[in-house]
Amino acid sequence: MSEHLISIATSLQQQLPSAEFRIDDALIAVSSLMASVVTARRDTEGVPPAKGQATIQRLAKAQMALIDAGGEVLRVHGELVAIGQETAGYDLHEECPKRAAVHRLHAVAT
Repeated sequence: MSEHLISIATSLQQQLPSAEFRIDDALIAVSSLMASVVTARRDTEGVPPAKGQATIQRLAKAQMALIDAGGEVLRVHGELVAIGQETAGYDLHEECPKRAAVHRLHAVAT
């Protein structure tokens, strides 16, 4: 495989787990915000149950958008693995889970 293809593959192997991890982080943040908004509404005296409903619905849409984005990035990951196999005989299935785990450990440590 040419040095150029190796460089491209290496870059993609670093970027994909990072994108997947960051989408998960965003989903966790929005989910936490959702829990806080619903808890605040429930715990605030005199606030009618309908108050804040539009906000909660928007947060739910944001959660679904992140879930959909995560699914699309996973599909891209699979497509890039297939392209790597077709163009360079690259077997990324062995490397992807290992790289993702290393990225997660590094992100948690920093």
